[in-house]
Formats: sequence, structure tokens, C-alpha cells
Amino acid sequence: MKKGLLIFSSIAAGVGTAAGGISYLKKNNICPRCEVKKAVSKLQRNYVNETPYNNGTCLTPPMGWSSWNCFRNKINENVILDIAKAVKESGLAEAGYVYVNIDDCWQSSMRDENGKLQGDLGTFPHGIKWLVNEVNSFGLKLGIYSSNGTLTCEDLPASLNNERIDADTFAEWGVEYFKYDYCHNVALPSAAPYIDSVVISGNGIDEDLIYKASDAALSGEAKAVVEDNGNSYVKGLCSGIGTVTFNNIEVPKDGKYVFTIVMKKYDSDAKYCVATVNGTDKYEILIPENKAFSRDGRHQIIITLKEGNNIISLTNPVGSEMDSAAILYERMGKELKRATKEYAEKNNCDEKKIVFSICEWGKNRPWKWGGSAGNIWRTTPDIFPNWASIAGIYEVNVRLNKYARPGAFNDPDMLEVGNGKLTYEENKSHFTLWAMMAAPLILGNDIRTFIKPDGTVDKDSKILKILTNRDIIAIDQDELGIQCSRVKNNVLTDVLVKPLSNNEVALCFFNKGLGKANMSYTVEEICNLTSVTLPKASKYICKELWSGETIETDNVISAQVPSHGVAVWRISAQTE
Repeated sequence: MKKGLLIFSSIAAGVGTAAGGISYLKKNNICPRCEVKKAVSKLQRNYVNETPYNNGTCLTPPMGWSSWNCFRNKINENVILDIAKAVKESGLAEAGYVYVNIDDCWQSSMRDENGKLQGDLGTFPHGIKWLVNEVNSFGLKLGIYSSNGTLTCEDLPASLNNERIDADTFAEWGVEYFKYDYCHNVALPSAAPYIDSVVISGNGIDEDLIYKASDAALSGEAKAVVEDNGNSYVKGLCSGIGTVTFNNIEVPKDGKYVFTIVMKKYDSDAKYCVATVNGTDKYEILIPENKAFSRDGRHQIIITLKEGNNIISLTNPVGSEMDSAAILYERMGKELKRATKEYAEKNNCDEKKIVFSICEWGKNRPWKWGGSAGNIWRTTPDIFPNWASIAGIYEVNVRLNKYARPGAFNDPDMLEVGNGKLTYEENKSHFTLWAMMAAPLILGNDIRTFIKPDGTVDKDSKILKILTNRDIIAIDQDELGIQCSRVKNNVLTDVLVKPLSNNEVALCFFNKGLGKANMSYTVEEICNLTSVTLPKASKYICKELWSGETIETDNVISAQVPSHGVAVWRISAQTE
């Protein structure tokens, strides 16, 4: 029985009083304080990386189309090319929709002879690199999909523990958008190995350099344990509660060395830790489940050391599933940045940077760590083409405005405009709310319907008019990259304010109710918000972005808003 189960079983069996429980833990050489800390760590974020992802792309929310909402698993290269052609011919590309993204089911169920992902041999017979070139010929960019798990959501090959080779493959193909799902994810273990010693070898070292863990610097709950035979090891590195640091590792020259962890095996569980070299370089160490026939084990990686003294610390920062998700998505993000840069350098060509779309459904609060791992992050479960789904997702995402910035945006999932049985007002509201929230505008409808049988564009299409409303798109694509704030919430009505460049602001009235609503707000209230730079003036010019009507006001803005509808203005101060 695992230690955790043993502890809880003893409690459930009635160890008795709290004092009795503590006595039981001590008797079994279990640190009570450590167990409490590990339990607490499972409920919170322990791993923290404050370095922004900043890959130089996605400075405004990405705009494009994705295959899933409309086609699901019924895709092939001809469908994708037809969509790309329709994006170009319908005017969507000119309006800013440049990504054509293939979701799940593009890949074969087997990797190629070199271990690389490959397109389905039947539905994508020319391969993805060929498809990239074809889509690029329309002036568009191709996006691809995988999952941060052993398989994708449709049970096809995925990228967990294949991050490097898959990132290199995507860079070679020239894809420029990558959606990374969360199906079949295997969380990193919170358990850390018991460290006996570390060994440095290779790169001209004649005799292995051995450093005992019990002689190193211990912090947190890290503890040296001396066995009856006099041997020692260090434990307490799990769940981010302890660290062992080797401060005086001397090597003769710069270069790569073999780093071996000598460990004690007390159970067969998988173990994980991170080696940090000289405070900056980090190396993940995943030790798989083992049979533990013997108590001693070894695990090796290659690390880079500098000539002279080096400092290496070991700890397991994973205390919760949130920590695991953050580390695994960060791992792929790093590989994508590395791969595109190396491919461009190797082939003496322009770098095709990849928008990294984190899609773990908001399960692990990605808004708290997504900005260090990727460009955009899903904040909710999947969207559906009905009003309840759209309104529910809005209620979650609208509260997360403080986490959005250029290059890093909350993602309330793809647009369902034109799908299902949404009314005209609901389609308008859906599109407007996503724009106010600085969300990615990724279409999910069959845009081939915008092209009539005679090859001309259906300019009377209400859906196409919604999706190409340049004024609304400009709100979404504003260079400040600020998500709106909900400044007024009266259960059935919301008022949203979004700061814009050039000291302007967007104001949106949203009626969630079943009847018409008379709504109003004042410019004075807007100017008093610390997030906006709209100057105080005697007159303001207000353009309503759906009707196109422009009005002047000295303060009050009001409208009658239909059920499930919006009214939205772009406001600027009138200059003398």
C-alpha cells in the first residue's frame, strides 16, 4: 500500500486522537509537517515562472478558422484547401482572418520510420508540408493540432514526451499556429527520488566526481537520513517542499557532462525532479516506475557545466496538477521557440514563428501561468452552438481581464457565429463580446457557404457581414491588447469598458435578459476608471459600431438593447 493510502487508512480506521495520529506518523518515520505541506500543495500553485513567453508573435489576438466545430473528424486536404480558397475569396482574409487551423484527426495513427508525426496517409496523402505551401499560396497560414498527452482526444498519436521531435517537425513543415489539447495527459509525479549522491563524469574527467547528498546544503523539508549500516541519503524533495544544493562542483572545462543521480528505491512509483545548474539552466528528470528488485538505482542525463565551480540544486516543484500542467505546457512552448529559430538559422530563411495555443480547458487555471508558457490559453470547457454555452463561457472569461496583455490572451474558445440555431442578435452579441474580451477570433462555421454556386461572394449573407464588421474587429485587434472590464453588472445587464489606443475607449451594453432593456452609462464614469486614458472634454464623439450611427454627447450614453443583444460604441474626445 502506498504511504498516502496507509496514512489515510490509519486515520479512517480510528487511530484515535490527533496526538495518536501524529504518533503513528512518527513511528513509521513519516514527517507530520511534511505530510501537511504536501496535502496543502495539492490544492495550490507551487511552481512559479514569471518570465513572459514573448515569442514575438500574437501581439494582438489571432484571427482565423478552425476545422473542429464544423467538420470534427471528417476532414481531408481537399476540404482544407477549399476553406483556404473561401477565406481568400470571401474577403475574410482581407478582414484579418489569416490562420487556417486543422484540428484533431489530421494525423496518421502511426509515426513514420524516423518517429515523426505524419499526415493521415489516406486523407492527407500529399503530407502537411505540401499543404502548408498550398495554403501559403493564398496568403494564409496553416495551423496544426496535437495533445499534451499520450494520445489526442480522438486517440491518435500525441506529443507528450515527444515535444522536441514534434516541434522540429512543425518548424520543418512551416506551420504557424499550434493548438495543444489536454486529452490523455499524464501528470508529472509529485514524488521525488531519495538522493544518495550525484556523480559527474565524461568530457575528459579521468575519475568520476562523487558528491554525497548528505554533505550538501539542505533547505525546506529536505532531510538527511542515516541508515543502520551507516549509509545516508536525502529525502523531502517532493511537492516543492525541500531542496538539496551542491555548491562546489568543480570541472576542468566548459562543456557537456554526464550527470548521474544515485538514489535509493523504497517503492516502485515514478519520480520526478528538476536539476537547476548555476541558477538558470533547468533539466527535467523523470524516473519511470520500477520493479525495485534492488534498493539502489541510477539515472543519467547530460548537462552543461562551466569551467571551475558550479552549483546544482535538485527539487521536485510539482505539488499539484496545476504545477504539472504549467511545466508540461512550458516544455512544449520552449521547444517551439527553439525549433523555429534553429530551422531558420540552419536553412538561412525567415523564421516562421508559431502561435502557441494552450488548450487545457481552464482545468488548472491557466490564466495564472499561461503567459509564461504560451500565447493564448483556453479558460473554459468546449463551446457549443447554443446561447447557454456562449453566455456561460462569457461569465467565466469576462472576469479574467487582468491576465491579458499583448502576446498573451485569454481564450474563451472558437466562435460559433453562424452555427446552430443562434438568432441574429445572439450572433452579433457573441462576436462583439469576444472582441471586447480581446479574445482570439477563430471561426468555426463552414465558410464555403459564403461563396455562391456561380463563384461570386454572397454579399447579402448576414453572418458574413457580422464576421467582417471592421469596426468590431478593430476593437479586438487594438494594439493595447487590453481585455474589457465589466464595470456594471445588474444580473440581466452588463456594461463593459475596453481601453483603446489613441486615448479612445469602447463601451458595450449587453442585455442577457429575455426582454428589451433600457441601459445607460456616463462618460464621466468612464473617465474616472484608472484603466482608461479618455480625456475629459465638453463633447464626445460616439460611433455605434453595428448601426454606424455617430452621435455627440457631453456625458450620458443610452440605448434600448434587444434580448440577448448588444449596443457598442467607440468613444473619443472631441477636439477643439
